[in-house]
Amino acid sequence: MEQPATVGRAVRPLGEDPEALEACVGETLTVRVTLDEHGTVTGWNAGAERLLGYSAGQLTGRPAADLLAEPIPVRGGLPTLAGLSRWNGDVALRHRDGRKLTVRILAHHRPAGVDAPAWLIVSALTGRQPSADLDESLVSWSFAQSPCCAQAIYDTRLRLLRANADMERAAALTEEEMRGLRVSEIIDDDAGERAERSMLRVLRTGEPQYDENFLRAPGETHEHAWSVFVSALRDPEGVIRGVCLSAHDMTEQLWARERLQLIAEAGRHIGSTLDVTRTAQELADVTVPVLADLVSVDLLAALDDAPEPPARAVPADGPLLLRRVALRSVTPGAPESAVAAGAVDSYPEGSTPFESLRTGQPVVHRASDPAFRAWLAGDAGRAARVRAYGIHSVMAVPLAARGTTLGVVFFLRHRNQETFRHDDLVLAGELAARAAVSIDNARRFTRERATAVTLQRSLLPQRLPRQAAVEVASRYLPAGGHAGVGGDWFDVIPLPGARVALVVGDVVGHGLHASATMGRLRTAVRTLADIDLPCDELLTHLDDLVVRLNTEEAGDGERSAAASAETSGDVGATCLYAVYDPVTRRCCFAGAGHPAPAVVRPDGTVELVGLPAAPPLGLGGLPYEATEVVLPEGSLLALYTNGLIETRDRDLDTGVHLLREALARPAASLDALCDTVLDDLLPRRPADDVALLLARTRALDANQVATWAVPPDPSAVALARRDVVTQLGQWGLSDAVFVTELVVSELVTNAIRHAEPPIQLRLIHDTTLICEVSDGANTAPHLRRARTYDEGGRGLLLVARLTDHWGTRQGTTGKTIWAEQTLPPAVRSHLP
Repeated sequence: MEQPATVGRAVRPLGEDPEALEACVGETLTVRVTLDEHGTVTGWNAGAERLLGYSAGQLTGRPAADLLAEPIPVRGGLPTLAGLSRWNGDVALRHRDGRKLTVRILAHHRPAGVDAPAWLIVSALTGRQPSADLDESLVSWSFAQSPCCAQAIYDTRLRLLRANADMERAAALTEEEMRGLRVSEIIDDDAGERAERSMLRVLRTGEPQYDENFLRAPGETHEHAWSVFVSALRDPEGVIRGVCLSAHDMTEQLWARERLQLIAEAGRHIGSTLDVTRTAQELADVTVPVLADLVSVDLLAALDDAPEPPARAVPADGPLLLRRVALRSVTPGAPESAVAAGAVDSYPEGSTPFESLRTGQPVVHRASDPAFRAWLAGDAGRAARVRAYGIHSVMAVPLAARGTTLGVVFFLRHRNQETFRHDDLVLAGELAARAAVSIDNARRFTRERATAVTLQRSLLPQRLPRQAAVEVASRYLPAGGHAGVGGDWFDVIPLPGARVALVVGDVVGHGLHASATMGRLRTAVRTLADIDLPCDELLTHLDDLVVRLNTEEAGDGERSAAASAETSGDVGATCLYAVYDPVTRRCCFAGAGHPAPAVVRPDGTVELVGLPAAPPLGLGGLPYEATEVVLPEGSLLALYTNGLIETRDRDLDTGVHLLREALARPAASLDALCDTVLDDLLPRRPADDVALLLARTRALDANQVATWAVPPDPSAVALARRDVVTQLGQWGLSDAVFVTELVVSELVTNAIRHAEPPIQLRLIHDTTLICEVSDGANTAPHLRRARTYDEGGRGLLLVARLTDHWGTRQGTTGKTIWAEQTLPPAVRSHLP
């Protein structure tokens, strides 16, 4: 049956009062019935009583099926109806007086769990038909007054017939002024021609058309984004009688989308590195030209030298000093900027950046604002650029992170004629806040990295010691990426007997902890080398030390979270230890998980020393083995850390191949060769630390070494003294006879009395004079102070007082006691 609506009546706008709403809609004009899931009536309004004659008290709690005059016409019956979310159709109902009524209903099935009845059934009651005049008037009014879009109706000649109020505002013309014109004549723009072509396609095909364009209405400063729909208007027979053009203003949605895209773009690009300048430049690059025509990032000049930002961003007295670290403009070279990138400028009280940092809030000014003009009045150069380039709108946004003010970001517009709005200020604040965190992270990383580099360089040799066994050159490069400073180190340690120890090591990890651990291991290696342990035994002791460090780290439960993060994981390290003897030209190598050293023979042949496989330091309980190699004089040793040959872009074998090629290349000096190796193998910013130590071997001439076998007889002491005096005379060291004769006498006498054969005496004439006495016993002598009436015990004390250095070292078949004297420069210059 027909369901007419009520006749419209003139009303004034309503408030949000529920009673006013109820009075407006008329509760009795709609049947509203609610049912539970079982079909029992739970709600019955006055409209339902008016339709069927039952009161709410009579029907509530009864099955709704009792009201049916005929079954509900649903395919599949009631079970199908229960599975629907909504149903509508005609239902035959029985009136209280027995009449059958056909009622059109709309039934909503609410989901389970909703705090409401399962079914809501509604139906409009019968009433008077609306008048045709009112219906037509409402349709006409809805078109003319529609607030949702700009609409215009064109005839089949594409001439405008009607335009609503929004279209009049968009075109800045009245309907009367546009009537009879084509759209391309109303809008003298490419968008008008595109719209006309779309309208023509609609007339030909009947298919709706869609387009997007940007237009600026006369008298407005900014463009609007329009979403345009063109559709056919048909008569009841389907014949196209006209075209409707609907344009929706999507400017706000477009701006919101662009802001979200800019924030997403900033998240992807700002903070890609831990470099302060590059991070600031990323902020400027992202925001030009989307948000501003010129953007500069200025940091407090006080940050240049201070480890922490000042307590007050704005000085109590005097101007504000800012350093421009980043700059980007739509104009090449940024000529409109009064300050060049990298320069420091002064900003007085009352200036835009001064006030922004003083209040901690963003500041926006037009060029005509009194405060902005007052600032420019005292800065002729800046004022000239504002006038020359037409800068009309400025924003200054503080850069602050973790409660610390870092600087300010300037946003300027001159090519974009729109002034900055509140939404722009909010967006700039969001971008500046994100960038400030990244800049602060970069600043902290830079500070900590500088601290770690300083610590590590202080722990590395400041200058390589003077010794005659090898000519050395070295390089150390800290990592250039995010990883930070590592624990690579190298060392050159002079040993008794004119020998030298060469060391290269690498602590696992990066940062201050790795540097500190490296310092501890380097000190341990020097201490162990000082007692002249064999190569393999030294690594075993070093391995024990790393195991103890791991135990200490695991047992320290009071570290802060930051320290725990910095030192997470066990301490681990690799190390290569080599000892070269210029007398025998033998070099002993022992490695602990470290890359094998390279040897360049005098003929240019490059080969890697074959070391036994060995674990890194810190695993504990595993043996280390030594390898001994005889090196011709002039051979080149290359010791390095894995950062030299291992990168993300190439495998280990390729790195080793490149190293061998670089080492084989002729070079003017070892320093030049170091530079060649680094240039050939490393990128501009290596991802890991690199330590490189090159050593060219020297050999002592046979005339510089004298060796005698000493019989285990006290009478041999005098013979030994005589042989030494003769040899010193041949070397031209007559000034050293007295001390050397005394040292030989004491050391040989001790060997005969307290040690075991075989006994050997050796003199080495190098930059120093070394006297060595070897015997077959393993007991080491001890320096002690003799009492007044003691007959012995003064020999080693005399040796210690008369020589520069003395000591003892253990060998495979006994020990060696040595003493060293420094020779005058004149004597050293006449070496063979």
